Formats: sequence, structure tokens, C-alpha cells
Amino acid sequence: MTRAPYRLTDPLGRTATLGLIVLQSDETIEHDFRRLIPDPDVALYVSRVPSGDTLTPQMIAAMADNLPSAATLLPRAARFDAVAYACTSGTTLIGADKVAALVQSACTTRRVCNPLSAAHAAVAHVGASRLGILSPYTSGIADALADAFRDAGIGVVRTLSFGEAEEANVARIDPASIAEGARMIARQGDVDAIFLSCTNLRTLDIIEGLEAELDMPVFGSNLSLAWHMARMAGVDSIVKGPYRLLRR
Repeated sequence: MTRAPYRLTDPLGRTATLGLIVLQSDETIEHDFRRLIPDPDVALYVSRVPSGDTLTPQMIAAMADNLPSAATLLPRAARFDAVAYACTSGTTLIGADKVAALVQSACTTRRVCNPLSAAHAAVAHVGASRLGILSPYTSGIADALADAFRDAGIGVVRTLSFGEAEEANVARIDPASIAEGARMIARQGDVDAIFLSCTNLRTLDIIEGLEAELDMPVFGSNLSLAWHMARMAGVDSIVKGPYRLLRR
């Protein structure tokens, strides 16, 4: 064997290096992130955390135990600008501070993000004070989500839920049904922004139309998280799309 010479070059991610810890059952967020962040100079690495087919408080508690292990599976040599635990309801029940501690115990990153904190930041960014929330899950989880917004000082006027517990079904809820749920929230009045919760919901293709139709900001978990991660990494402009959250 003849040994060929070689040299080392810079790592991927000249603009930013991001990590996502995604639920095993999530079929949507990776696809959305690659649409929202098309820059080839942004390195996006994904790990999976074990999760059950049905979202329950017991499953989320077990997922918290597995978060450090999932974080260790991200590339060790990568220098992460931000790593996110990509579960809105999971963050609601585990707690954002505990999520950050669990992730940082197992990987090196400048920032730890999550969809719940990202949505809180999005509400402030668009200047909303009367929020409507659409959730795919059962009332116990949907109510806990609304309480988490209120605990952050955000006025939640109305919540609506599909009452679905099976993650495979959440990933297949027709975007037209999601859009109609947003319209139901808006028709009752008194809201000035709508949050479409859950990283597994297919929200990206309906947001622009809803914002034009309802004349208010509309944002989902994935859009909020991508936007917030970019801000935390100091590279706001990498997230692309015709959304009010990105224009303000």
C-alpha cells in the first residue's frame, strides 16, 4: 500500500454550527429546518432521543433521563453555537432550565434552546399581548402549555386542541385542518397572534397564507425555534422565509 499525502481543512459550519435533539417519533422538524436554513455554510447535526408512540407525562419523564445520552451522540469535535431540545411539550413538563442543564452536561455548546422559550421570545418580538394557542395534544398537555405562557407573563386568550395522543397521527394532521383551527381561534376575536405548537405539526406551508388572511403574526414551534437558535448564535439572517417573525 502506498500512503497518499493529505492536509486538514476547516470544519463545516463556517457561518454557524447547530445541533438538534429530536424526538424519535418526530417526522417533521428536520425537513422544516433544512427549508428554513438553506445556507450550505450552516452545519446542522441531529441526534434522536427515545420517545414513545404516545405523548404522556410518563414518557416525557423518561425522555428527560435520556437527554444527556442523546446529546453525547452529537459530533464531539464540532463547536456548537447552539443546541436545541426540539420538543415544545417536553420542555413544558421538564422545564427549560432543567433541559439546558441536561444538554450542557453532555455536550459543549454556547447556547441551549428549546421551542417553548423560542415561542415566548417570538411573542415578545412581534409585540403580541393576546395570544391564541393551537395544540395537537390532549387537554392535560395543552393546558400545561398555556399555563407555561401565562407563567412567563404572556396573556393567553384562547387555546384549541385536536386532542390527539398518537405521535404518528400528529405528523399526519392535514395542514388544512391546522389552518382551520387557527381560523377558529381568530374568529372568536381578541387575539393578536397565534402559536401553532408542536415540532411534529406540518405548519410551515400555511403560515404565510394565514398571516395574510388573519392579518396577524402566526408562528409554529419549528419556525420559532429556528429563528431563536439563529438569534442566539448571532446569525439572524440565516433563517429564510416570508414570515412576519422574520421581517420585524
